[in-house]
Amino acid sequence: MPLSIAHVTTDRPERYLKQLVSHLGHKTSTTFDSQGRGTVTLGSGANCVMTARPGQLELIAAAADAEALSRVQDVVARHLVRFATQEELIVEWTAPVDGAELEQPVHPLVDGYLLRHCTPADQVLHDLAERTREATGRAAGMQVTADEGALLTMLVRMLGAKYAVEVGVFTGYSSLCIARGLAEDGRLLACDTNAEWAAIGREHWERAGVADRIDLRIAPALDTLQALPDEPHIDIAFIDADKQNYPAYYEEILRRLRPGGVVVLDNVLLGGRSLDPAYQEEHHLAMRRLNDFIAADDRVDAVMLPVRDGVTLARKR
Repeated sequence: MPLSIAHVTTDRPERYLKQLVSHLGHKTSTTFDSQGRGTVTLGSGANCVMTARPGQLELIAAAADAEALSRVQDVVARHLVRFATQEELIVEWTAPVDGAELEQPVHPLVDGYLLRHCTPADQVLHDLAERTREATGRAAGMQVTADEGALLTMLVRMLGAKYAVEVGVFTGYSSLCIARGLAEDGRLLACDTNAEWAAIGREHWERAGVADRIDLRIAPALDTLQALPDEPHIDIAFIDADKQNYPAYYEEILRRLRPGGVVVLDNVLLGGRSLDPAYQEEHHLAMRRLNDFIAADDRVDAVMLPVRDGVTLARKR
C-alpha cells in the first residue's frame, strides 16, 4: 500500500529539484529527464519522483512497505529543508495509499461522457458483450470496452493494416474490432488457449461478416508467435493475455513488426498495482519491468494512455 504525495509550496521548485538530484546523486541513484522530473531511487526500489510545478514542488514517494516508504520520505524531506536557507519549507506527506485503491484514470463522470461521445458499438458487438456476460460471469471484465474496441478499429484503419496479430482472444470482441479495420484482403492471427470462450466469438464474427479474415489458433501463444516467419511482416498487434508473458510476447512480435507498425498493450496499469511497489507477484513485476523497458526502448516510440486500465502504443521506428 505505500504510495504517498507531498506538495511543497515554494517559489523555487526547479532550483530545489536540481539540488536534490545533484546532491543525492552522490549517495544513491538519481535521474533528471527532459520533462523536468527528477527521481531518487533508494534500495529495494523505494523511490521519489519530484516534479516542479508553478508555486510548488510535487513529491511522489513509493516503496514496497511502510518502513521503506518512511525512509525515502525522510531522506527527501530532510535534504529539501536543509537546502531552503531563504525560506521555511513544510513537507507534509499524505497517508499511505494502496495502488489498487487509486481512482480509475478517468473520473466516472468523464468516463460516461467519453463513452457517449465515441462511435457506439453496433448490434453485433452489443450482443457479443451481452453473451459474454451470460457465459463467463465475473470473467466478463476481461473483455475490452466499446471505446477501446473503437480505438482498435481506428488504429488498424489508420495504419492500413493487412496483417494483424492478437494475443488473448477471450470471447472475440477485440478480434472483431480488429478484423473490421483490416484492409479488404487483410488477415488477423488470433491466439488463445480457451476454445470454449473463443467459440462465442466465432459465431459473432460470422454475423459481422469477418470470420474469413480471422485465423484462430488454440495453442500457447508463444509457440504460435515463434512459428511465424522471422521477418518484419506484422502491421499491428494487440496484447491482452497472461501478464507475466507480456515481455516475451512483446519481443517475439517486435522482431516481426514492420517499421511503422504498432504494438498495442492492454492493462498496463493493472488496476493501479503497476504503480505500487508493494505488489510483488510475478505478473506485477513483469508488467512493471516491461513498462519501464518500453519507455526506454530505442527501437520504438511509445505512449501510455489512460484508457481503461492503461493502454500502451509502441510504434516501431
